[in-house]
Amino acid sequence: MLDIRPNHTIYVNNLNEKVKKEELKRSLYAIFSQFGQILDIVALKTLKMRGQAFVIFKEIQSATNAMRAMQGFPFYDKPMKIAYSKTDSDLIAKQKGTYKERGSKRKEEEKKKKKGKEPKGTSAAPATGAASVAAKAGATVVPPRPNLFNQPPPVHGGSGIGVPEQPPNQILFLTNLPDETSEMMLSMLFTQFPGFKEVRLVPGRHDIAFVEFENEMQSAAAKDALQGFKITPTHSMKIAFAKK
Repeated sequence: MLDIRPNHTIYVNNLNEKVKKEELKRSLYAIFSQFGQILDIVALKTLKMRGQAFVIFKEIQSATNAMRAMQGFPFYDKPMKIAYSKTDSDLIAKQKGTYKERGSKRKEEEKKKKKGKEPKGTSAAPATGAASVAAKAGATVVPPRPNLFNQPPPVHGGSGIGVPEQPPNQILFLTNLPDETSEMMLSMLFTQFPGFKEVRLVPGRHDIAFVEFENEMQSAAAKDALQGFKITPTHSMKIAFAKK
């Protein structure tokens, strides 16, 4: 897999085909955004593209780190297979100045313009070059999240966490979670840390959860690493030690 030159885009396959597309993309973002800023994610449920996805990073080093760290990671009970994309995505090619319009795509664009049926805003989120079929199938994309790793450090204590700071223990209390948060999504995020035991959601509350580790040192490591992690553009996860 490493015989292909390093690329901003990684190709992920052997994905669980039973997972809905939007949940799949949210979960991919949740586990891959820790490696750097993601520009786009393309995941289709067509017969040819199901079980596959493309993740475009702003930096090649981020893509390399993600591929090495997450190779074989059990994602929805199936080990992910990851490789560099064979070609640059359209987003990256345009930044490099090497972008070339594809013949068939150009003809389609011209036909749309002649008929006056060009959808508004279609040029705002170009699809990946490695999966040009995605553009034709009308894939939705994850919006860019600028300065994901250039934000000021989270404020610790009552005002930053939302609850008074508790003494260190093996259970973490998560707040400010988005409505679409699932137990599987959080499990995949925290299972990367040694000592992870389980995630517990609170019935009737989508914005909070508990995560248990084997000891307080392991929970503290996960807390420090994921403090302020953005599961969605508007929700920075807040983590505190749970009250015992």
